[in-house]
Amino acid sequence: MVHTIRCLSISLGLILIAWAGTFSVTFAAETDRVLVVRNGNSPISRAVADDYAQRRGILNVITLQCPDAAVDPLDETIDFASYQTAIETPLLAFLAAHPGIDFIVLTKGIPLRLRAAGQGNGVEWFSLDSHLAALGYDTLPAAVRIDIEDPDYRAGYIASYHRTFHAQAWANRFWNSAEPFSHAKFGGYLVTRLDGYTQADAEALTTRSLQAERAAHAGAKPVGEILLNVAPNFGFTDKARQPYSILPANAAAGSSGKITSEKAHLGDFNSDLQAAADALKARGLTVELEETARFVGNRAGLMGYMSWGSNDPKFDASAYHSLTFAPGALADTAVSTSGRTFLPTEGGQSLVADLIAQGVTGIKGYTDEPLVQAIASPSILFDRYTRGWTLAESFYAASALVGWEDIVIGDPLARAYPSLPR
Repeated sequence: MVHTIRCLSISLGLILIAWAGTFSVTFAAETDRVLVVRNGNSPISRAVADDYAQRRGILNVITLQCPDAAVDPLDETIDFASYQTAIETPLLAFLAAHPGIDFIVLTKGIPLRLRAAGQGNGVEWFSLDSHLAALGYDTLPAAVRIDIEDPDYRAGYIASYHRTFHAQAWANRFWNSAEPFSHAKFGGYLVTRLDGYTQADAEALTTRSLQAERAAHAGAKPVGEILLNVAPNFGFTDKARQPYSILPANAAAGSSGKITSEKAHLGDFNSDLQAAADALKARGLTVELEETARFVGNRAGLMGYMSWGSNDPKFDASAYHSLTFAPGALADTAVSTSGRTFLPTEGGQSLVADLIAQGVTGIKGYTDEPLVQAIASPSILFDRYTRGWTLAESFYAASALVGWEDIVIGDPLARAYPSLPR
């Protein structure tokens, strides 16, 4: 397919921002690290991309030609050969000519899911976003391949739907990093998406990001609580071992790893929620840790949220839809297929698109079954974000895998907290 590349001619006169207090970020330099991707076949994608680029002062913009995922649910999935021609090849050419890019922003209207990506047995579906996040991993000697084959899961849902469950991903080289991201150091890219049920939902992500940023610049510290909702039915593990690493401590660079069980690690997510609450409270942040079997709702102005979503045995859809968020809030739910669509739908598991409509600024979802090991670590996510890291850096530092099922939603540059040392 034909593709075009263009650079927006936008004045940078208002982009240089002098941050007060502990902020020391020059956003003109950060915007140079961002590439915005728009689908020339999608009016919504073009509008969302142009809105973000104009308001953020992004000059690096690429226009691709691919099916319009903002209209038809079937076009939210693209076959791998078409993806390579329409998306990956022109992106790689742009990135080769712009080596300073660290963040890639996809926009509503670009497909979510890759079909038959040729990994594992070739029948699994993968997130397009996460595949882009792992670009170049196959050439990095230190990158670690992860074989994923869960016999318990294969015996159930996957056996009837996908036939088998055998795939490959990469261990995220940025996982649990103590230093901010750069492509030059870690490889890959931090890929986020501006998406939601509507164009207005997608554009509101930028609005909330800038609102949080302006408040921080004015010296206002977020006061909204972080709600962490445990589901005790799934058990607990040793809180002291959180965040749990999918790799052994002695894993050699360039080696391979394996995930063979989800069941053994369900309790890790509960225990990581507890560890996150302990650490955040010790720093004086407002946290609500719900450890009973209750599924919490009716909370307003949240700055953070994590739960098991519809996987919680006590899940209450009304409670889920009653949650609202302050500008700058981040969230994740331990729900497979929570990012399966960003178009109105009925039935199935809880969707992250609902929380976008309810005011969240950044959220992580999953196109298909990621296993619990892929869910963002709450202790890492909220530690980094509340210390002034960007939305993208916080989510990716908390995510064990790339080249997998993950989708990170939001402005990658979003910040709501002052910079603090770790």
